Amino acid sequence: MVADAAVHHRTVEVDGITIFYREAGPPDAPVVLLPHGYPSSSFQFRNLLPALGDRWRAIAPDHPGFGYSDTPDPRRFAYTFDAYADLLRRFTEALDLTRYVIYLQDYGSQFGLRLAMAAPQRVAGLVIQNGDIYEDQHGPRYAPLKRFWREPTDEGRERLAAAVSEEGFRGEFLGELPDRLVDRVSPDLWRLSAALLDPPRRDALVRLLADQGSTLAWFPRQQEYLRHHRPPTLIVWGPHDGYMPEGAARAYLRDLPDAELHLLDGGHWLLETHLDEVARLVRDFLGRVHP
Repeated sequence: MVADAAVHHRTVEVDGITIFYREAGPPDAPVVLLPHGYPSSSFQFRNLLPALGDRWRAIAPDHPGFGYSDTPDPRRFAYTFDAYADLLRRFTEALDLTRYVIYLQDYGSQFGLRLAMAAPQRVAGLVIQNGDIYEDQHGPRYAPLKRFWREPTDEGRERLAAAVSEEGFRGEFLGELPDRLVDRVSPDLWRLSAALLDPPRRDALVRLLADQGSTLAWFPRQQEYLRHHRPPTLIVWGPHDGYMPEGAARAYLRDLPDAELHLLDGGHWLLETHLDEVARLVRDFLGRVHP
């Protein structure tokens, strides 16, 4: 694996919000956009960025309320999936990004897919890694969330808030990984995320978690986008995932029958356990669709 490109740490103002982002690669190289998942930050791409930066400009922003980006007052930023998707679009405009491959994982898959739908002509391809849009393939870990979506009670919201903690984050990152893979996952993932929590940020993340049910209405539209536009797509998936098991990966073939699918022996945070394999597959894909 190539891993010698320098990673730069920068900020940009987007609608008055300071957004931190990591970037590797020449400024004139083809762009790979990497929106992160919950409860992580651009830190989840810390090893993939230098693995791509010799040939591509890889850019990973921290969303508001995550990592080193601002946590604005909810009166300025809504902490909904709609707001985050719009912020990602505005981020690409601030950096003058007009053509890109988008890496879709976890919550970042919702933000990234909506960006693709807003400007399909800008999408050179998609890399989909444990980011689901097929409700019939949801895994068992969705059950408590779905109870809240059906009945959004104060008690249910308190349970969401309890999960916004170091222990809750640890459970998200380790998930259903087999014991033999657990020690490959850096504890920095949950400890750094927890260290950055303060009351405003905790409230912001609870607001976002509470809004997740709104994504279901987007699933049919996202599936239609894939069927209609057929963007070149690499699907690389860790099936040891209580939210998004193997069926959630295979479901994409309903709408993208020509997509390239690889199931690796990992889980939701595949870059922690199978970085070399993912980097090799992504580099090969990018070399064909976004040279």
